[in-house]
Amino acid sequence: MNYLWVALGGAVGATGRYLLSQIKITAYFPLTTMAINILGAIIIGAISYLPSLWGPVNPNLNLFLTVGLCGGFTTFSTFSLETVGLLESGRIFMALAYIFCSVILCMIGIYLGRGILKLFLS
Repeated sequence: MNYLWVALGGAVGATGRYLLSQIKITAYFPLTTMAINILGAIIIGAISYLPSLWGPVNPNLNLFLTVGLCGGFTTFSTFSLETVGLLESGRIFMALAYIFCSVILCMIGIYLGRGILKLFLS
């Protein structure tokens, strides 16, 4: 049944991302995408703080909001939350390595994916 909560949240998050991405800002910088990622980080940050205010959050609600909604809206919010967790636990080197490796390896992944697609479609 967990997958249903994730799927519902993902539908809401992905729809929200799509709607916000329709706002076209004329700039040489992807401001809309950055705003979506920042908003996603704010949302998942707030959700992660709920237990300290209200006690344990219903596991289904947590799945809906974090994995579903925020995951569908932006995975960058999860990356940011995990990085903050590493920093708060004193694992600064691990946080920096995670940031560096995630950004660099994901960029390499983009080029790799493009290369594989070119290879198969050319």
